[in-house]
Amino acid sequence: MNDLSVQGKLMPPSALSEKKTGGEGNEGASSFGDVLRNTIHDINKLQHDADAAISKVQVHDTGSIHEAMIALEKASISFQTMMQVRNKIIDAYQEVMRMQV
Repeated sequence: MNDLSVQGKLMPPSALSEKKTGGEGNEGASSFGDVLRNTIHDINKLQHDADAAISKVQVHDTGSIHEAMIALEKASISFQTMMQVRNKIIDAYQEVMRMQV
């Protein structure tokens, strides 16, 4: 997974900063862009996993509908969270652009 998740669960930002600064100096630190890119990649993977689970149920008739619904909800919640983070980033950018120097 990435720095933001541990076993499929999102870590709070404070845990992320503790992980990065935990005695290693800057060796283990990732840039904001890298963290964002990895998170988007993981969310995309969840979307593909949900599609595969649905395909197993519909086409191949080998999957469990419960597992497909769980995968679909994971993907949906992750995508909604990503959209909220994107909105906050855009709001912060707009606020910085409104500042007078």
